[in-house]
Amino acid sequence: MTIGFDGSRAFVSGRTGTENYSYQLLKALAQIDQKNQYIVYLRSGGQTEKWPQNFHLKIINWPRLWTQGGLALQTFKDSLDVLFVPAHTLPLFRRPGLKTVVTVHDLGSEYLPSMHQVKQRLYLSLMQKYQLKTADRLIAVSKATKDDLVQRVGINPDKITVVYEGYDKNLFKPVKDDVLVNSLRQYGLKIGEYFLFVGTVQPRKNLERLIKAFVLHLRGAIQSDTYAHLGGVIKLVIAGQKGWLSDKIYKLPKQLGIEERVKFLGFVSEEDLPVLYSGALAFTFPSLFEGFGLPVLEAQACGCPVLTSSSSSLPEVAGKGAVYVDPYSIDDIVKGIERVKRKGVRGKLIEAGFENIKRFSWEKCAEETLEVLLSS
Repeated sequence: MTIGFDGSRAFVSGRTGTENYSYQLLKALAQIDQKNQYIVYLRSGGQTEKWPQNFHLKIINWPRLWTQGGLALQTFKDSLDVLFVPAHTLPLFRRPGLKTVVTVHDLGSEYLPSMHQVKQRLYLSLMQKYQLKTADRLIAVSKATKDDLVQRVGINPDKITVVYEGYDKNLFKPVKDDVLVNSLRQYGLKIGEYFLFVGTVQPRKNLERLIKAFVLHLRGAIQSDTYAHLGGVIKLVIAGQKGWLSDKIYKLPKQLGIEERVKFLGFVSEEDLPVLYSGALAFTFPSLFEGFGLPVLEAQACGCPVLTSSSSSLPEVAGKGAVYVDPYSIDDIVKGIERVKRKGVRGKLIEAGFENIKRFSWEKCAEETLEVLLSS
């Protein structure tokens, strides 16, 4: 079988979200499948990795509307049995009879329209009507996302297969001792003196409520001398690139008088994230909506206690290894922070997190994805 793989997002610099999914899944497929032929479509020749002989990288030079123009045209030129698009966008026009499989990561702009750009909302409507319904098979990254597709878009559930994402086992693991101390020093941080958030700085990540909850917790902690042994230097560290409608988030710490306690790191490379997870007092991720929530697994793999939302896919992914909060309640987030920092609770969460991550791997994701592709 010849499989077309939309690799347009896989080799961009500063991969996040769907880009990371595309790259990791492609790597895992290359490791497990030496039988089928793959044509991987790229926007440019930026990647330099060596791939197996059955993986053929093909650059499509198309300046605008790459998917709807360049990729669409290529489906008529190449003898594909199935086209796999790992990130929502399927060519509206393609060779008649070509089987198609699309991965759907979330329907966030359907649930939180005000927190997405107008062009995203308009595109989602188009995608629902023409793309998802005309694809032969859909892969949902969580049961929650599958339920959303059935209930919100009206997709036949038999057409949808749930395939969980994985995490990089070679990268995400606990960092300890002097290596951890020295690595944190470059960020001006010390072990156990900060709560951590990882993700794009944007409204749907619920950072305004998290910062306000941190203020309330900090005031109570200072009054009770909870962090007296740390000299009162506890911080909230936010690692992630700037997203849409984020200006209010960046201004909030100063407005609340805690600008010295909230540290924005900007984009942090994947290689540095294990250090930040390993040194954190806890990973705080009260997102309003997630199709999967990969940072939760990364934190658990590094032995970091997790606080996250009780909504969308997050309980499904985090399992028993997290403290859950109502993301719309600042008071509940405060209670969650106070709970997750307790020594006895932290130990149990770390142990449960290590057990939970055994359910996920990119190899397993690739095997189950390949089953869908071959049966389409």
